[in-house]
Amino acid sequence: MTAVSTLRRIALIAAAAVALAACQTLVKPATKTPPAPAQTTKPEYGTWGLALDFMDRAVKPGDDFYLYAAGNWEKTTEIPDDRSYYGLDTVIAERAEQDLREIAEIAAASNAAPGTNAQKVGDFYAAYMDEAAIEAKGLDPLRPLLAEIAAIKTSEDLAAALGRTMSGFGAAPFGLYVDVDAKNPSAYAVHMQQAGLGLPDRDYYLRREKEFADVRAAYRAYVEKMLTLGGVPAPRPRAESILALETRIARVHWPAEESRDAEKTYNPMTLAELEAEAPGLVWRKFAASAGIENASKIIVAQRSAFPRLADIVDATSIDVWKAYLTFHALDQAAPFLPKAFDEANFEFRGRILNGQKTQRARWKRAVRLLDTNIGEALGEAYVQRRFPAASRAAAQGLVANLKRALGLMIGEAAWLDAATKAAAQGKLDAMGTKIGYPDLWRDYAGLDVVSGDALGNVMRAATFDYRRNLAKLGQPIDRSEWFMTPQTVNAYNDFGRNEIVFPAGILQPPFFDANADAAVNYGAIGAVIGHEISHGFDDQGRKFDATGKLTDWWTAKDAAAYTAQAGKLVAQFNAFEPLPGTRINGKLTLGENIADLAGLAIAYRAYKLSLGGQEPPLRDGLTGDQRFFLAYAHSWIGKRSDASLRQQILSNEHSPERYRVNGIVRNFDPWYAAFPVGASDKLYLKPEDRVRLW
Repeated sequence: MTAVSTLRRIALIAAAAVALAACQTLVKPATKTPPAPAQTTKPEYGTWGLALDFMDRAVKPGDDFYLYAAGNWEKTTEIPDDRSYYGLDTVIAERAEQDLREIAEIAAASNAAPGTNAQKVGDFYAAYMDEAAIEAKGLDPLRPLLAEIAAIKTSEDLAAALGRTMSGFGAAPFGLYVDVDAKNPSAYAVHMQQAGLGLPDRDYYLRREKEFADVRAAYRAYVEKMLTLGGVPAPRPRAESILALETRIARVHWPAEESRDAEKTYNPMTLAELEAEAPGLVWRKFAASAGIENASKIIVAQRSAFPRLADIVDATSIDVWKAYLTFHALDQAAPFLPKAFDEANFEFRGRILNGQKTQRARWKRAVRLLDTNIGEALGEAYVQRRFPAASRAAAQGLVANLKRALGLMIGEAAWLDAATKAAAQGKLDAMGTKIGYPDLWRDYAGLDVVSGDALGNVMRAATFDYRRNLAKLGQPIDRSEWFMTPQTVNAYNDFGRNEIVFPAGILQPPFFDANADAAVNYGAIGAVIGHEISHGFDDQGRKFDATGKLTDWWTAKDAAAYTAQAGKLVAQFNAFEPLPGTRINGKLTLGENIADLAGLAIAYRAYKLSLGGQEPPLRDGLTGDQRFFLAYAHSWIGKRSDASLRQQILSNEHSPERYRVNGIVRNFDPWYAAFPVGASDKLYLKPEDRVRLW
């Protein structure tokens, strides 16, 4: 669950600039219609929607509510060897994997006509599954790109090569995508941001602790291994030069918490102005190669970093850049190359970076590849299996009730002036909702998927989606576009479009179960919906108005009061230390923490509204409020490897799962009454220390 500003959509859109691009279309099974799940009146978990055996009642709820709700699950559940994270959301994702596998195999066996969507899905899947063919081709499918890199001789050649990486394999100190202009939400604009690192975040290059030094040593060895496999001479000194280059890039990168600031990262300029401000790169060549030479406006995110990044381009030898581009092409192509490349890639990126013990089964990786590249091609068949019309209608009803709840809370907020209340209510009223799946499926008639060409299919998909993205420039905003596939177990709020989006994948048990107790649905999916709604009012979302425009619509008094409460939440989360020596970054995670807290409050109010003044019955000795909070905690059940947890803390805007429970409920008064919680308990906060936003 996340918020999507024009900058933060990088994770959703800019995949078009790397190997696994998001290319989506529609396919219907060619030989049979998949059966719908059997209808039942029993919830999937327990007798009324909650798995009580997950609980550890030996833990005091006020000391660690996460472990009270899920301690037995924690004790008895091991992370599978092929994963670095496992939770209840993984259960949904694994079921979706099985569904998508069946859909893909039906398409692969269908002998569909060339150019049809079934042909694209089937051939994409089959090509990746044919390991013998991939082995036989060796490095040949990548040689044309490697030859282009080897031919670089001048700074103009280099700029053009860096521009080409925007639509395919490779890396560059700059990334770009096209999306809504935050200060003119009726138009698209080119957005650029810092990039160029092979490790997850600048901290991996700059921190001195042993665990980071070990990762850097392993990364240097991995770079050397890939260059060796690629037949590049003198691989060790070249690997050292690549690590040194990326370290220089990391030093000028903005920290992650600064890069999420919607105002600081809105810096529009023309190409000529960019040339004058950051003259170290031949921008005209870069722009022409990237297809943005005619863009009237380029919105630069980390403005102060760009001149320094351009200077690094200019000061680094062409030979080092060629080695850098060669490595990143090999690194990104590795999953689609012979086994030696694939295994080396997994050893570093899977085992060392994420703590994953074994490689995932080939078919699972194939399904992931399809979902990333042509996900909507499988989406319609998926929703036929897992998301009946009744579920969509029920989810729409939940959203309406949660929006009603927030509307009442805005009206009752004594700290808000009338003008701010009116603007907030107007934004809430205008907030769009997308449930389950697109009403208009993506058309990929121009995507060429070739039988037996695994790497080529991925490269063409990346280029196709990049060009689709560029083609938005000068066009009306496409309000029908989705940035997640229907089978995704996630949701998002799009600031620039002022809309919330809930794919069918997350509207599954245990998040949402039509047969579950109301308290459970409101505590789980209700809090998720409330989370996404409230993103429009988090520390960054609140800067966008009802039309999606980045503008200040708060009175100075209200903004100061909001900032003071947000600062308290920052301090609380800064104190959490999930790993020895590694604390949560309260500024980086602030937007998500605000959305968690506000989402819980909105869901609770909506639950109370749904009761119509009636007292809910006891179920297994638990009150309605207790079931609500337990369901909230269960929705965040999950375990991570230490390596994955470290990466999460350093580079992800979301706090680790345990703290999304404990760090939130302790700020919410009704939780204290539900169990109850007293002053001697570890999570207890004095009333005056609790963060109150709505």
